[in-house]
Amino acid sequence: MKIEPFKMERMQSTWENVVTYNLSESGVHPLSLQELINQEEFEEILGLGLGYCQTNGTPELREAISHLYPGSNAEQILVTNGSAEANFVLIWSNIEPGDEVIFMLPNYMQMWGLVRGFGAAVKPFYLSENLNWAPDLEELKKLATKKTKMIIITNPNNPTGAVLSEEAMQTIINIAEEADAWILADEVYQGAELDNEPTQSFYGKYKKVMVVNGLSKAYGLPGLRVGWIVASEDFIKKTWSYHDYTTIAPAILSDRLAQIALSPRNREKILKRTKSILKTNFLLLDSWLNKHDDIFKFIPPQAGAIAFVRYNLKINSTRLVNKLIHEKSLLIVPGDHFEMDHYLRIGFGEKEKKLLDALELIRETLLEIKKNEG
Repeated sequence: MKIEPFKMERMQSTWENVVTYNLSESGVHPLSLQELINQEEFEEILGLGLGYCQTNGTPELREAISHLYPGSNAEQILVTNGSAEANFVLIWSNIEPGDEVIFMLPNYMQMWGLVRGFGAAVKPFYLSENLNWAPDLEELKKLATKKTKMIIITNPNNPTGAVLSEEAMQTIINIAEEADAWILADEVYQGAELDNEPTQSFYGKYKKVMVVNGLSKAYGLPGLRVGWIVASEDFIKKTWSYHDYTTIAPAILSDRLAQIALSPRNREKILKRTKSILKTNFLLLDSWLNKHDDIFKFIPPQAGAIAFVRYNLKINSTRLVNKLIHEKSLLIVPGDHFEMDHYLRIGFGEKEKKLLDALELIRETLLEIKKNEG
């Protein structure tokens, strides 16, 4: 098995903790431990034994997660070390050489690389900017065959922040059902909507569905490295055996802190904080983009702390981002990391002052490039 370079993660891992301004993140700036737990919980955690955790997640955490998916139970949950491990074990446990997989683009490219690495044929279907980043459902119908093993989507989408309509969700389900294919739905941005309408889950709408989620994006807790898979009990039992060969178990501290975060009171408070940051910061970004509408075109995101922005300069997106890194100590994500050059993914979940300072540095660089190209 040969894995192709994961360009976005390699760039982020290299620079995100080095640069002064990091707008490459797709979530809001993280909660501190002090903000998450109270004094009583702190005292309890001080006495927590640092042994191995229940390898599929403690019953308490799995029960808390199951409450987010009506009709599920704790045996239908597998807790993983971040949603990245969830994605990995799902592809590893289900994809064989020669399988056919339909993959939404643009998208977070981890599963793109994994599917190809495990020998499957990937058939992309595209979200259309002309449709406000909705899929062309007729195009999608033509891609599916009796050989289709899996349809992979991210909803809400990364990098566009688009949310599938009910019609689109039902069409995807109908296509999967006709092909007897699995739907792998990465729903990690659920809860980070800019309006108050929660994104519907694919869970419970189709029998062959596997849902991935976690605490990194909507919850602002990426450092806990807590993700999960929701599926049928038999499917989870099978996938758990693959988890035995990767990280074995979540960290006991992360499991306990995740229980605290997902308690009804704390979950409501955390998601309210996220939405407040998104609404405030998006207004700042939107105003900035509109001041430079001679350079930028974008469709406002519906969810996530990300905007996928098209620019009309000649410079390649990775070259532009490298210029920002080395000249401004600033990181954003180039569009060609999503197979779409001349776009940028700008994260706006940073603290307000840092966001505004970073946008000013981007402005300086763009005006310089525009002058040189002109």
